Amino acid sequence: MLSFIFAQVKSLDEAAPAQSLTQDSAVLGEQFYFFTVVLMWLIHAGFMSYEAGVARRKNVMATAMKNILTIAVVTPTCYYAGWWVYNCNQPGLPIGPNSSDFTSVACQGGIPWSDAFGPNLTNNINLIFFLAFLLFSWTTASILSGAIIERARISAYLVLACLLGSVVWMLDASWGWSAGGWLTLRFGFHDSIASAVVHGVAGAFTLGVLFNVGPRIGKYTKDGLTRVFRPHNLHITALGLMLIFTGFYAFYGACLVIASTSFPGWANIYLSPTTLGSITMVITMGFAGGFTGGYFASRGDPFWTISGGLAGVIGVSAGADVYAPTLAYLIAMLTAVLVVYAGGWIETKMRVDDAVGAVAVHGVSGFLGIFWVGVFAAGYPTGINNVESSIGGQLMGAATFLPLGFLSGWVASFVMKKLNILRVPVEVEIEGLDLAEYERDFYPEHERAPEMIVEPDGSLTPADQLLPRELAGIGSGGGGGV
Repeated sequence: MLSFIFAQVKSLDEAAPAQSLTQDSAVLGEQFYFFTVVLMWLIHAGFMSYEAGVARRKNVMATAMKNILTIAVVTPTCYYAGWWVYNCNQPGLPIGPNSSDFTSVACQGGIPWSDAFGPNLTNNINLIFFLAFLLFSWTTASILSGAIIERARISAYLVLACLLGSVVWMLDASWGWSAGGWLTLRFGFHDSIASAVVHGVAGAFTLGVLFNVGPRIGKYTKDGLTRVFRPHNLHITALGLMLIFTGFYAFYGACLVIASTSFPGWANIYLSPTTLGSITMVITMGFAGGFTGGYFASRGDPFWTISGGLAGVIGVSAGADVYAPTLAYLIAMLTAVLVVYAGGWIETKMRVDDAVGAVAVHGVSGFLGIFWVGVFAAGYPTGINNVESSIGGQLMGAATFLPLGFLSGWVASFVMKKLNILRVPVEVEIEGLDLAEYERDFYPEHERAPEMIVEPDGSLTPADQLLPRELAGIGSGGGGGV
């Protein structure tokens, strides 16, 4: 009897430190994700500054307010629907918990009224991990926001933001950015820091919307040549991008799973081992290579030099957990060069008026990112089943995500276009959204300087002369360069 009692005491003594270690690990994970969420707010402060700087003076406040309202609408829709979409669709359609115990348990945890999705003293991780995903949802919507500034209705944008941020990207993340996703388990799809899952899909969705919303009045001549609308404040745009870059370090960190009780202490979203240092080094090399490639490809253009840094880091994100720093630097440089040329081609050849180059910077680089993994990291084991990554698996992911993003954006915006609720009236566009929305000038102490538009030959034309002429062409059925 005494031997039995002493054995029980010994087992309790051993269990106490183990329980304490587990609790410490849970609290550490909760703190880690909390700070990533806080720092990722810088991304959205950056998006607001970035877009407001690109917008013309007459549209600055309307552009900034879209970013604030993105948070207002995507947060509740993501809470009530988005997390359920992510957790319940990992086996693929049809919607619902089927296929395996892993996804069934995850599905129950994604229901808003579940015990794990509220204030629960026994659960340190579910809510804070959801909040990290929520910040990713804001990012996808903000990618769309900048591309369609100065002519899309705020109400239409907010509906599209909810669709993209709470349904479309959550669905593709469920399929290819989770340990139980069908692309992961069947094909070894690898996109560790969301090159295509966030940026590529958002860029494809944005392209679909841009086809329907159309270019800004006066952007293209009747001969199909491209005019340039000069940014309101390029320095604010540069500052916005730098804030985005700072927040990206938290974005990268939030894409990892902290596992402090097991070696090496960190895992990627597929639960494959990595380290925080490796992905931090890759993101830094990604920025450096992207700036370099963007600078030389654009011949020193400030906007594309800085945007090249963003393109570079997106291009290396998919393999950030496995790339050596030198490889990341070279891939980022090449990605930025290709994105600069893609941005020019989209604007001048496709005649798609993307005000901030989002389709190229996010979409093109996002899909290039998963392609690079298939080329340079083929054979790396991915996921809980250690399925080898391959170029075929990466192309399967691209073949899934590209139509998912593009078709959902195109269909939703096409319906809005037919209902005449997608774009502001032409008179409002010419006057400026600030005066139309808020009925006041937000720079009352500064007289509005005449707006000048850069013609295809480089000459300047006053907007108050060119835009009414373009508007008259629309009214007469001549097209007016729209």
